[in-house]
Amino acid sequence: MRKSTFIKWKLRQAAFITRALASTNHVVLAHIIPMRRCNLACGYCNEYDHTSNPIPLDVMKRRLDKLAELGTSIVTISGGEPMMHPELDQIIRHIRSHGMIAGLISNGYYFTPDRIKRLNEAGLDSLQISIDNVEPDEVSRKSLRVLDKKLRYLAEHADFHININSVIGGGIRNAADALTVAQRAVELGFSTTVGVIHDEDGTLKPLTEDEKQAFHAVKKLGNKDHARLNWFQDSIAEGKPYQWRCRSGSRYLYICEDGLVHWCSQQRGYPGIPLADYTMEDFHREYKTEKWCAPTCTIQCVHQVGILDNWRDPQMTAAQLRKEQKQKEQVGQMLRAE
Repeated sequence: MRKSTFIKWKLRQAAFITRALASTNHVVLAHIIPMRRCNLACGYCNEYDHTSNPIPLDVMKRRLDKLAELGTSIVTISGGEPMMHPELDQIIRHIRSHGMIAGLISNGYYFTPDRIKRLNEAGLDSLQISIDNVEPDEVSRKSLRVLDKKLRYLAEHADFHININSVIGGGIRNAADALTVAQRAVELGFSTTVGVIHDEDGTLKPLTEDEKQAFHAVKKLGNKDHARLNWFQDSIAEGKPYQWRCRSGSRYLYICEDGLVHWCSQQRGYPGIPLADYTMEDFHREYKTEKWCAPTCTIQCVHQVGILDNWRDPQMTAAQLRKEQKQKEQVGQMLRAE
């Protein structure tokens, strides 16, 4: 990553954070799925299949236009494995055409020098790869041995920010592998973070003592900017719930391959409204709604977005919101009667 690109990246980060702190009336981050298919089958993952087709480019463009209409700052392309989408570059270009930051989450298998250069040309801003172990096993083939060559290609050719996420939990056999992965990422000039893998419903699975030791070692080595935003992970490592205000469905959106808005990848079905029909009324309702799963949530990106508003606007349960809405309707009826 060139120094000039790095400076631009930092300035764009500062701009979207400043905008988010100044106003709560726009989406900060949206994850969008252009295809559910993946070339791997990681044992802990519930976000892939091996059969679905890529979403057509014109459909993806309409969804991105809607996200721009909602004022979205960052769009991260996820999957499945989004590098399998034949028109990924055009999707990235369309994100950038709206002035939104374009991110990508990939398993890393499809990176070649030529493919990396095409992503540079498309305008990709950031990439995250999660590496699960040093040697591939029956749980995951996203291993350092398999991907190290791809990482070297990225270090040499990529002109976008790269973060390597080490993972702990979720059946990963050797917790110490996370530190080895993080050390290699730092050697190559990448930022590094550590993630605690969620259980099957996306919530807390307490770490063992060995996993806790590896977790804290990687955090000390990793990206200090991310560490300041990820203090919730200290509670997760100890198996304790964390009290915070989740703004999913508003400041954070997860858009599945069917074009529906969900709280996140692990709570698909809520609210389950088509993105094309999503309104600011939906946005404000979800912004104010207390999420039942929040205290044991492990989803880093949703936590990081939530920090921007954690100091303001207390939330209510769904029952409290219904009661408030009913009271407003009653007042409206009385005013109309007069």
